[in-house]
Amino acid sequence: MEDRLGKGPSPLWQGSFKSSLSGRSTPKGSPTHRRLNSSRTPRREARSGSGGTQWFRSNRVVYWLILIALWAYLGFYVQSGWAHGHNKEEFLGFSGDPRNKIVDAEQQTRRDLVADDSLVAMNNGTNNTQVYGDRKIDVILAKKGNVVSSTKRRSKRARRNNLRKKRGKLKAKMNIENGGTEGQEQEIPLKNSTYRLLVGPFGSVEDRVLEWSPEKRSGTCDRKGDFARLVWSRRLVLVFHELSMTGAPISMMELATELLSCGATVSAVVLSKKGGLMSELARRRIKVIEDRADLSFKTAMKADLVIAGSAVCATWIDQYIAHFPAGGSQIAWWIMENRREYFDRSKLVLNRVKMLIFLSEMQSNQWLTWCQEENIKLRSQPALVPLAVNDELAFVAGIPCSLNTPAASPAKMLEKRQLLRDAVRKEMGLTDNDMLVISLSSINAGKGQLFLLESAGLVINEDPLETDSEVKKSMNIRQDQSSFAAKHHLRGLLQKSRNLDVSSTELRLFTSVNATNDVSINTHRSKMYDSKVAQEQALKILIGSVGSKSNKIPYVKEILRFLSQHAKLSESVLWTPSTTRVASLYSAADVYVMNSQGLGETFGRVTVEAMAFGLPVLGTDGGGTKEIVEQNVTGLLHPMGRPGTRVLAEHLRFLLKNPSARKQMGMDGRKMVERKYLKRHMYMRFVEVITRCMRSK
Repeated sequence: MEDRLGKGPSPLWQGSFKSSLSGRSTPKGSPTHRRLNSSRTPRREARSGSGGTQWFRSNRVVYWLILIALWAYLGFYVQSGWAHGHNKEEFLGFSGDPRNKIVDAEQQTRRDLVADDSLVAMNNGTNNTQVYGDRKIDVILAKKGNVVSSTKRRSKRARRNNLRKKRGKLKAKMNIENGGTEGQEQEIPLKNSTYRLLVGPFGSVEDRVLEWSPEKRSGTCDRKGDFARLVWSRRLVLVFHELSMTGAPISMMELATELLSCGATVSAVVLSKKGGLMSELARRRIKVIEDRADLSFKTAMKADLVIAGSAVCATWIDQYIAHFPAGGSQIAWWIMENRREYFDRSKLVLNRVKMLIFLSEMQSNQWLTWCQEENIKLRSQPALVPLAVNDELAFVAGIPCSLNTPAASPAKMLEKRQLLRDAVRKEMGLTDNDMLVISLSSINAGKGQLFLLESAGLVINEDPLETDSEVKKSMNIRQDQSSFAAKHHLRGLLQKSRNLDVSSTELRLFTSVNATNDVSINTHRSKMYDSKVAQEQALKILIGSVGSKSNKIPYVKEILRFLSQHAKLSESVLWTPSTTRVASLYSAADVYVMNSQGLGETFGRVTVEAMAFGLPVLGTDGGGTKEIVEQNVTGLLHPMGRPGTRVLAEHLRFLLKNPSARKQMGMDGRKMVERKYLKRHMYMRFVEVITRCMRSK
């Protein structure tokens, strides 16, 4: 009995294991088989626990269920630690690559704001409710003396580090949440109480009146043209220095749109995403490369041509050539600035790119002069590609373009443009007796808005002007037109006037002024016009662009301070936000002013756009403006700086009193645009540039 009880469990376990796992049966005559028939064996097996082991091993499903339960528990544990910010990046393995640390600011905004506010409130030991970005955020903090757990301390430390990394992205996010406004509006709100009369934008009015919008266009490429044949199936990379609604980014965006419509593959590298064009790029399906370094370099290496759209792109070009030394042979640099500071920041790489492209002859000569001073030898002769009026504006202006259809012919669009003019002027509160003068550009000293308002003040406040001899001594007026030509043209303008009855004495007075090459109008207004001119048109000034990234806060405040001191002038000034929908503003206007200071405007895209809508241009006698505006034909030029203020006032007064003269100038300017500054003219220039770059690669 003792031998059976003592030695029985081992053979029993072995027999059971074989029976259950091996599948082989035990012979009936074996000891194990006899023990299984014993009445005590099952009870002892149950007491010894070997039966439980046998049951467990015979049920594999239970085994896997236990493993799944353990795995689920482990997953919940890890997920809990991840959600509380415990070494999230290290856990995912992202810490080794800095590019993988870029987290969308929109997803992190609330976390960063809570961390930021909690750090501030921790010093006070209070509970605060912060308001940021028009959203309330409750911040619950431990008071002084309370013990903060180590988990909370680690969490706050991680948030603090995350806050430092995402601060720049957070600012960009808040700009987007605030409607794309820039630093200016942080101190000067977009309210009528600040700018007095803030009008527009009028995109919805354009869509309603014209029954068309840029979103409805089907593509503008001339498939049979040389440009389309040249870029078809090519890969190009365009480098934007920023996305503000200013000349350079808008021109690059339209170039990318044209390339896409002509069958090219286009990628955009954006060095600064501040501004309001990101949504417009998305609407036009322009692919933006998120990475400005390695990924953009690899994409550029595979491209047929890289076009950089500003002197500010110098840093990216330098880094790209350092990464890929042969990359300079595929870069065409379209420089759109004309100040020495831009030359200084780009001079180290000017001779390393394939070709430089400038906007005007004046700009090209200036940069070549600077290159000579610095002993910089360029790899090739620079090219000239002036800006042009895009098809959307030409379409609304009634100029034949690729968007015209039988139902939207140029003649039909001229009729709709008049309806648009009436609708927009009505919303602005203008009457037929108001002459609207507009200046659409970023608000800074280089654009001369304050000088324009001073000139308008001289007209509105009826400030007596200086005599001709005094004006001649203080001004250096352009003398590039013969006395006979000026005299003849001005006589023709005045004779075409239908609203004025100018006597021969008055006509001699006008021509005698021009005989001395002075385009100023004589100051004796009371003797110039008879009773028919008693009801003069009122002068109104519209200034844009409120909210532009390039606006300078101190300069804007100076303008507002100046207007607060001149109540009568302030009532005649309107403001409009920054926008790409400017056709309505050109349609509503009567005169355009390009009052750029310093070296003058590099080219002035808005100048040719205004001329396309039949507006005479009053511009400064410098820079690329004098290459566009023909004196006494398409507009009038005045000196830069303070001396030009009174001359500009004379020009405003002359156009105010001579509606037919400004109409004739506008018609001549429109004809010039049709000859030289339409989209097809610009892309003919690009054909030469791309051909030169491709041929010598």
